[in-house]
Amino acid sequence: MSANVPTREFPPLYAPTGHQRKDRLAFFHLLEKLKTQKRTGWMDNKIPNPESISDHMYRMAVLAMCSSDQGLDISKCVMMCLVHDLAEAHVGDIAPREGITAAEKSRREEEAIHNVVHDMLHDSPAALQIEALWKEYEERQTPEARFVKDLDRFEMAAQALEYEREHDASLQPFFDSSLPKVQHPEVQEWGRDLLDERQGLQSTQAGNTKQATTI
Repeated sequence: MSANVPTREFPPLYAPTGHQRKDRLAFFHLLEKLKTQKRTGWMDNKIPNPESISDHMYRMAVLAMCSSDQGLDISKCVMMCLVHDLAEAHVGDIAPREGITAAEKSRREEEAIHNVVHDMLHDSPAALQIEALWKEYEERQTPEARFVKDLDRFEMAAQALEYEREHDASLQPFFDSSLPKVQHPEVQEWGRDLLDERQGLQSTQAGNTKQATTI
């Protein structure tokens, strides 16, 4: 006698028209730009083969999963990490040296998200979720949005240390503009560990330089 296995009922799938399906596919291809576009700050500092925008967002997402803060909606944080720079697929990674005001940068990014949500994904449930997550991150009014911003800062500092170690570079401005602004206690702890590691690396490098000059 076979056991009764409960069947799972799935909600009806979103069913776009043929035109909407083409637009959706165009969005999937647009995401490739996040994989290939290099982060401007590293390019400006002549870092060879620097990370892409999606490289940055991927590590942020995994960092979110490593948090022990039970007061946060970690699933939301992971998704927010994966969409917070989505507008850069359209507008690029705008750097301060380009002379574009914060208001203009915000306008361009809002326009890019509007294009994705309304023109490419046609207000599908997925599109509306992306829009809501992106807006929540930009507004910084929730614990999750503020936490993800701190991950953004920490991830940049971690990458700066890795580039310093790999290329014997000095990237102090990336530390100055990130870790002092971190507010979440757990990410602050990660930042202190990172700075301890950096200090140890600098001490080792100084010792090696001194030894080389005395030989």
